[in-house]
Amino acid sequence: MAFAAIFLFVLFASPIMCFGKDHIVGGSDGWSQSGDYSTWASAQTFNVGDNLVFNYGGSHGVNVVSKDDYEKCNTGNALLTYTGGQNSIPLSSSGDMYFVCPTLNHCDTGMKLAIKVEGTSSATTPATPNGTKSMPPNAASGTFGTMSKMVFGFSLVLGALFVLMG
Repeated sequence: MAFAAIFLFVLFASPIMCFGKDHIVGGSDGWSQSGDYSTWASAQTFNVGDNLVFNYGGSHGVNVVSKDDYEKCNTGNALLTYTGGQNSIPLSSSGDMYFVCPTLNHCDTGMKLAIKVEGTSSATTPATPNGTKSMPPNAASGTFGTMSKMVFGFSLVLGALFVLMG
């Protein structure tokens, strides 16, 4: 019976360990001009598999940019562009990542974020639709990644039930 209890604990704890963490950018204040994103980021640990969740008002957006464009607040060369008020951006590879608000002068007044993602991944960055530089709202929300995690967790539960049933 002790073996069954240990097996069930590992079985139900493993999906929790497999899920990445959602980092709400700016905490309860979200992605706004009043945020101190350097301080916020320094209190976080970003790992491959985690997600950055941006919540913001209609006058803002999120651009993924190079380090040079981040330092110069250049939004004209965005690698990816997100709009729509809420976006979940998967952190699929290790290294430095840079984000800015594309609204005029918002980056210059501090609405920008630099993070370092820890860990390794063999995953590739998803291609943008139709070869464009921008993605529709929430296109990178990881819907299929979330579904696969749910399927994985559900499969573990079903597997445990079959093992316990005999």
